[in-house]
Amino acid sequence: METATQAHREGTPRRVAGKVAVVTGGRGDLGGATARLLADHGARVASLDRAGTPAPASHPGITEYDVDVTDEASVADAVRRLSAELGAPDILVNAAGIIGAAGASHTATVEDFDVIFNVNVKGVWLLTKHVVPAMIEKQAGSIVNFSSIHGLTGGRNVPLYHATKGAVRLLSKCDAAAYGPYGVRVNSLHPGSMNTRMSRRSAEQSDIGPEAYYKQLVGGNPLPRQGEPEEIAYGVLYLASDESRFTTGSELVIDGGYTAV
Repeated sequence: METATQAHREGTPRRVAGKVAVVTGGRGDLGGATARLLADHGARVASLDRAGTPAPASHPGITEYDVDVTDEASVADAVRRLSAELGAPDILVNAAGIIGAAGASHTATVEDFDVIFNVNVKGVWLLTKHVVPAMIEKQAGSIVNFSSIHGLTGGRNVPLYHATKGAVRLLSKCDAAAYGPYGVRVNSLHPGSMNTRMSRRSAEQSDIGPEAYYKQLVGGNPLPRQGEPEEIAYGVLYLASDESRFTTGSELVIDGGYTAV
């Protein structure tokens, strides 16, 4: 019997073949790596991101769509268009997110709060709201929501960001409980410090400087380095595929051991 690994090596990836995958934040570092890997493994991928965000190099398995994840009309329209063009979604990956300004809670404004919660939490909820009915109809589907290690542990540098990621973690568990009877799985993914533009922005905002920030964040890890976007994408691939068909309501932590010590 041919394994998924053998199929990939032979140029005929099958892990999500024939499935339609929706990836928000698909023009970002983690979302982009995820969209490409899902497409490489046979999915028809709808990559959703803000209008004006530069798209990476084209891929024959990826179709780009503009969306504002904080606006229900925009989300509903994007889901209608991609469903008509690619088919009803089998996979939803909520990777879109922003980090916001650094600073303790009392230094933030109401606008700061609203902006980050609208993107990081409301966006996840809106995409789920408009994608999950088709999954319920199919009695199958996988939703992967990007949280963070700081959705598990907290942290002082960007507390509003960490709070949104805690909300995503719990929303994922609630949705897993609600949609499991319909064959729809929902899991959260928790990346550690990654080699991404978002991570570099967080380091630049740190009051101790980027070098000390990274030393503090990854220097004591069992694997003392940052992760690469592809390493997160492979975690998504597992949760999106039928290999994880008995996995729901779980937290997949990919952090180089940060939360283990």
